[in-house]
Amino acid sequence: MDLGLSLQVGKYDVQKLLGRGATGTVYLARDTFSGGEVALKTIEPEVFRDPEFGTVHRSQFLNEASLAGKLKHPHIVGILDAVVGEDSGYIAMELVTGGDLSAHTVPDRLLPIADVLQIGFKCCGALDYAFREGIVHRDIKPANIMIARGTDVKIADFGAAYLRKSQAVQTAIMGSPYYLSPEQIAGRELTHHSDMYALGVVLYELLTGQHPLRAENLQALLKKIVELEPLPPSEVRKDLPKVLDAVILRALKKKPEARYPAWSDFARELSKAARLVLPAEAIPDTEKYMALKSVEMLSNLADAEIWELANAGRWARVDKGRIIVREQDKGRSFFFLAEGEVKVTRAGRLLNVVTRSECFGEMAYIWGGELPRHASVESMTRLLLAEFEPEALARMSVGAQLQLTRALVRNLVDRLVLANTRVTAAR
Repeated sequence: MDLGLSLQVGKYDVQKLLGRGATGTVYLARDTFSGGEVALKTIEPEVFRDPEFGTVHRSQFLNEASLAGKLKHPHIVGILDAVVGEDSGYIAMELVTGGDLSAHTVPDRLLPIADVLQIGFKCCGALDYAFREGIVHRDIKPANIMIARGTDVKIADFGAAYLRKSQAVQTAIMGSPYYLSPEQIAGRELTHHSDMYALGVVLYELLTGQHPLRAENLQALLKKIVELEPLPPSEVRKDLPKVLDAVILRALKKKPEARYPAWSDFARELSKAARLVLPAEAIPDTEKYMALKSVEMLSNLADAEIWELANAGRWARVDKGRIIVREQDKGRSFFFLAEGEVKVTRAGRLLNVVTRSECFGEMAYIWGGELPRHASVESMTRLLLAEFEPEALARMSVGAQLQLTRALVRNLVDRLVLANTRVTAAR
């Protein structure tokens, strides 16, 4: 809806209405300083003044506003700016234009199974990051997971979040009824397991088109959540692989300790399941991330930086016996070997065998220009390979580029030391 009028909130020029909720309104707005577009969430004065719920709404708004500039993750909506006054306020957020997942929780609009699993994987990483920052979301639901592009999603609306590092007492039950964990209903202290339960409900919905537990009224629903086990997803939707039942139902266990110990465990199982339902040639984002995350030399990269690197690469599966790099050909890129083995030869003489989780060709990238390759590289087995061009890496954040360059230099030095040791031993 175009407002057809000029309205300014702080430094933001309001362009049009994006949505309206019970407590506030979200507009498309332009930052008059940077020129960038944002989603501007405002809260109405009467909401703060409400005698019954005003204090709760103000607390939620302050919760979200307090996170401005703090949660920096590719799968969390960035909160850019916030101002909260006595009777009004606004929050400027990253603009995400693809809608939310609630549109894909009905039987005739379900996403492909592999897409759902990759979305779940990315949510695991985002919620793990938030928990390590001291935050339990408490309101994970399809409407709070925004679609950026394809399977790239961003978790939004941290207003109900439980801030574990805060001194404030936060005991009220927050969240939407269908996604409340049993411990949340009981009023017990919450950990990441509560958000894990809610994400399990979301994935169940996205896979089957219905809630795992349904009831005619709130009291009956809460009772079922505490007492009743849901049907396996494959019994609700017959074409679902049965392997998904154990993965999803573990996240929905009644006792927190019976769920996955950590977000990484849940993510790993979703990644395995995604590979089972995808064609053999497909390379899902989950596989790219897991391959890079397991590399020791990249251990200093933050989660967000690993995703930057995964997205910067040109990934491919390569058959045995293929020449990847030819001696004396000029090049600027380097390669990451996620799976398989390659042999490195010079003038037909074997120099080295490079195995999974290693890089090769990095000298050209570090040099900063086209450099004749000093050796040829040929696949000895079938490979999963990523090639990184300088132009793609230049689009990453400065911090990610710095950490990557350090890792490559360290790897190159280790290789030169090993070569020198071999030469010395041969004398």
